[in-house]
Amino acid sequence: MSGLLWQGLPREEIPWYPRVDYTLCIGCRTCYEQCPHGVYEWDEENNRPAVAHPYECVVYCEACAKICPQGAISFPPKQEIVALVKELRARSAT
Repeated sequence: MSGLLWQGLPREEIPWYPRVDYTLCIGCRTCYEQCPHGVYEWDEENNRPAVAHPYECVVYCEACAKICPQGAISFPPKQEIVALVKELRARSAT
């Protein structure tokens, strides 16, 4: 584990990070160039983004998905993550 925390919870226990549908991705680099958190690295060989640092993604941020011209980026349903965060907080409180 990296030791990163998000609101006092271990970041690696929160599965909030982008998933790229490579059947839709056109290799425009928009996500890679616009993410200020370094979540992506560029796969030169395949001309596509790679989610190389998923836990650097800011929980609940969906900026890259919103700017992707092909709709190739998705995140888990926010409601699932909200429920998980509540569960993790309850566990850590005991």
